[in-house]
Amino acid sequence: MGAVSSRHISTSDALVEEGGGGNNHDHGNGNCSISNKNGITTATGGFLQKQDLHYDIGSSSQYHHVRQPSVRSRSQQPMPTTDELDRRFAKVLASMDLPPDKAKLLKNYDDEKKWDIICDQDMVQAKDPPSHYLNKLRTYLDPKASRSHRKRKMVGESTSTQVLRDLEISLRTNHIEWVKEFLDDTNQGLDALVDYLSFRLQMMRHEQRVEEALSDSDERLNMTSSQTVGGGGTGSGSADGLCSTSVGVSSPLSGSINMDGMRHHQHSHVAHSGGSLNGFLRPSLAEVLDSPSIRRRSRHIAKLNMGASTDDIHVCIMCLRAIMNNKYGFNMVIQHREAINCIALSLIHKSLRTKALVLELLAAICLVKGGHEIILSSFDNFKDVCQEKRRFQTLMEYFMNFEAFNIDFMVACMQFMNIVVHSVEDMNYRVHLQYEFTALGLDKYLEKLRMTESEELKVQISAYLDNVFDVAGLMEDSETKTAALERVQELEDQLEREVDRNSEFMYKLAELETEVAVLKAEREDLMTTKLKFDEEVTTLRRILKQNEQELKKRESLLQSKNLELQTLTRSLPRSGSNSETSLQNGGASPDKCMSPPLPPPPPPLPSAMSPASSAPPPPPPPAPPAPPPPPITHGGSVSNGGTLSPTMSTNGGSIGSRSPPYGSGPNGGPMICAFQPPPPPVAGFMPAPDGAMTIKRKVPTKYKLPTLNWIALKPNQVRGTIFNELDDEKIFKHIDFNEFEERFKIGIGGSLTNGSNTEVDGLHSYPSRRFKKPDNVSLLEHTRLRNIAISRRKLDMPIDEVIAAIHSLDLKKLSLENVELLQKMVPTDVEVKSYKEYIAERKDQNLLTEEDKFMLQLSRVERISSKLSIMNYMGNFFDCLHLISPQIQAITTASNSLKKSVKFKAVLEIVLAFGNYLNSSKRGPAYGFKLQSLDTLIDTKSTDKRSSLLHYIVATIRQKFPDLLNFDTELYCTDKASQVSLENIVTDVHDLEKGMELVKKEAEQRVKGTQTHILRDFLNNSEDKLKKIKMELKNAQDAFKECVEYFGESSRNADAAAFFALIVRFTRAFKIHDQENEQRRRLEQAAAQAANKKESDQVLMRNKMNQKKQQKLGCVTMESSLLHKALINSA
Repeated sequence: MGAVSSRHISTSDALVEEGGGGNNHDHGNGNCSISNKNGITTATGGFLQKQDLHYDIGSSSQYHHVRQPSVRSRSQQPMPTTDELDRRFAKVLASMDLPPDKAKLLKNYDDEKKWDIICDQDMVQAKDPPSHYLNKLRTYLDPKASRSHRKRKMVGESTSTQVLRDLEISLRTNHIEWVKEFLDDTNQGLDALVDYLSFRLQMMRHEQRVEEALSDSDERLNMTSSQTVGGGGTGSGSADGLCSTSVGVSSPLSGSINMDGMRHHQHSHVAHSGGSLNGFLRPSLAEVLDSPSIRRRSRHIAKLNMGASTDDIHVCIMCLRAIMNNKYGFNMVIQHREAINCIALSLIHKSLRTKALVLELLAAICLVKGGHEIILSSFDNFKDVCQEKRRFQTLMEYFMNFEAFNIDFMVACMQFMNIVVHSVEDMNYRVHLQYEFTALGLDKYLEKLRMTESEELKVQISAYLDNVFDVAGLMEDSETKTAALERVQELEDQLEREVDRNSEFMYKLAELETEVAVLKAEREDLMTTKLKFDEEVTTLRRILKQNEQELKKRESLLQSKNLELQTLTRSLPRSGSNSETSLQNGGASPDKCMSPPLPPPPPPLPSAMSPASSAPPPPPPPAPPAPPPPPITHGGSVSNGGTLSPTMSTNGGSIGSRSPPYGSGPNGGPMICAFQPPPPPVAGFMPAPDGAMTIKRKVPTKYKLPTLNWIALKPNQVRGTIFNELDDEKIFKHIDFNEFEERFKIGIGGSLTNGSNTEVDGLHSYPSRRFKKPDNVSLLEHTRLRNIAISRRKLDMPIDEVIAAIHSLDLKKLSLENVELLQKMVPTDVEVKSYKEYIAERKDQNLLTEEDKFMLQLSRVERISSKLSIMNYMGNFFDCLHLISPQIQAITTASNSLKKSVKFKAVLEIVLAFGNYLNSSKRGPAYGFKLQSLDTLIDTKSTDKRSSLLHYIVATIRQKFPDLLNFDTELYCTDKASQVSLENIVTDVHDLEKGMELVKKEAEQRVKGTQTHILRDFLNNSEDKLKKIKMELKNAQDAFKECVEYFGESSRNADAAAFFALIVRFTRAFKIHDQENEQRRRLEQAAAQAANKKESDQVLMRNKMNQKKQQKLGCVTMESSLLHKALINSA
């Protein structure tokens, strides 16, 4: 709603030009603090609410009536006790009838001020009772009073204006009980005051008609001016004097004016009227001056010494204002319709000050519940009485056609119109009231007044114009909104379809990514397999090459031996004995070689057939063609004491170890004999491994061992694998599995031999372990026992070494992980107590489980928790320092760079300029802003909603201040600082300090001990570093505090992460919006180039068309000339 100022109404408005006496009561300043629930704001920025209406019109005893007594009188009245003082003060507050807020303000006074208020209230006494003033008012209304000597003497020499002024002061300054007595059913003071106001209004209208008649006849005015001026009161002008001599007393009025008779009188003189002012028809001057009623009234006024009508009406309005200053009187005035009508009719008063006072009273009534209808009804009555063509016509004439500019009247008039129009909840009714003033020319006149120098009047005009309903604009907005809603629905449907499509695409993308991942995994497997095959092929080629070279050497050697053998054979005699001897020297005899039956083929023979037997895993193809018998015979022989040749050991040395060589003689005779016949195919020897496989026996154990979760191969699955060539049984001879069983045994106790130290077979001891239960005792809870057992296995240290390491605080012997394990294993108080009771009862400690024995030993260590905490602290100290130090440096660097950044300061200066440019006309200029306001730059959109305020600021900086575009280069570590919590750092450093104190206490307890060197070394290395990190933290806190306060933020609740996050978000948004501006500029340039190109293409096309037309025209001209020549020639 618009702004409606709440103007202060002071008693200076009530002072008439003539001097007057009156009571010696103080004149205070009152104010009209009236509120409307529709939200009409006052000039001070408040909101008017009807339910919060405070009736404070004019000065009142309950606000400004307190008087300071003399020092002597105050000293003679001692201050009572506190309880008595509070009781009397509460009584005084009740008599004042104050609003709750002002009563609360007075209650907060000290005792001395309260006692002053009580003394001043006790000194206030009514000068005259209400009946004193009411009798005089009723005497003025009595037409027979001028003929009664007693009534004239009762009135005295004081004028009616002075009587009303005294009444107004009494209504303002006396107790609320005096006002209620004035308004009660016995005195009926409001009726008497309204009757007198109606009477004086009638007299003033007669005076105005006389002035109008005199203005129409200058000659008659000159002839009668000497007779009409003088006597009848101390008025302020010739018009007042005229009314006092020429206007008589009307008939007695009983609370209302005879408006019907007045209208009849006005209609009877239409023919003699030269026009009308304020709606009144002008009678003839002769009738006005010579009327018997006028003569009677003039004599009545002269005898009773009544004042000027204008002065009486003004003071009557002030009396009504004093009555309306409390709830009781305000409600009575609202319920008295004739009183509201008389207040409205007082607008015809010539004084602009009176008009302003009347308008303020009417505005106050309008803001009360039900008051709006009462005010409009009073102006309907005003229209009928003054015969207006339109309602508010006279008010608008005063407002627009003033004789002298009075700012108070203009403000009051504008405020009244603002309240009347904009305090209605019904929008249609508000438009109707708005149109009434528009038809009277208010809108055009306000355009002229917009340039006024009065700020108060500007506020009222702006409030009215801001709340005007533009019906055409609203209709256009409604149509636009409908179209926008339809467009929004279309976009929502389109968005929903796009979301569905996007979901489908994402689903397909996920499937494709899964397939790609599978293909990549397969590719990796294939590549790995390929690399393995390449390595195997390379290895096989290398071995093959070596074998070939060795084979060639052996062949050459065999050939030489063979030649040598042949030479020796030829040189020997052919005797049987010699040949027999030579055969014995060269090898075994043939008879001896062939005599024994052939045994089954041994395992080594398949591998010795050919190099092809060591090929990769697939089933070997048929053996290659055998070489000539001599080379194979000699190549497959065993030489050098029965060792296999390299061609027979390509699959590894394990085969030779599993089977002894076939024929171990030094000359290798049997092998040579075995290879005499042609070799059979290799496929015949393939079933040999299966036939040679034996069933492995179960290995007995002394203790129950854990199970290895592996996936075993069946015998038929081993074929063709490396496991077919392995023999694990021979490993048992080289490994001592007793130690292994001690390490990995499950359960408690030693071997199951009932204390016997003799070694027994595992198969013999196993059945006894199955049925025998251990007799060990545990004092731990089952879950705790299991956890201790797991932790002890992870610890893997004897208890003596553990305790020694704890005593010496040696992290070299006891690792940090083991320290953390031991911290979880520290015996609780309950467990320590149970162990002490167990020992006190002298029970056998050997019956305890190993875990209980471990816990018992730990319970005997002094301050074990403290020592383990110190070891944990010492182990983690330097890691914590390395983690905290970069975070502190980030905050310090970010704070200093942000504070010292010149470019960022210039950017903020530009933002402040834009903000003030937007808001200063409405909210006043701002001298700064919170950094969180930078986030709102994006929300302020342009008219076309295509760009934001930040877009424009960035574009301005690029155009006007290009050197500020890289302002972020002056900001260091803001990204890191936005991820750091300063509170967490402070907590971590505090924890380091507490841990250091714990280390120092431990070092003090170990003074001159043999195990203090570790603590001393740690303290020497860490104390200075801790002091340094504390100093860095203090510097970071100070730098951050200075930075935060430098940017106008509160350092109490400031968080480093949140603060620097603002800077980071703004920097990123700045860059993004700069990129968007550049992209938009490039698009606009491209569009402009396309438009220019299109235009140039059109011009080029037109030029081509013109050229074609000219060419056609030239051709036609040439043809016509040739035809013409031909005709001439033919003629």
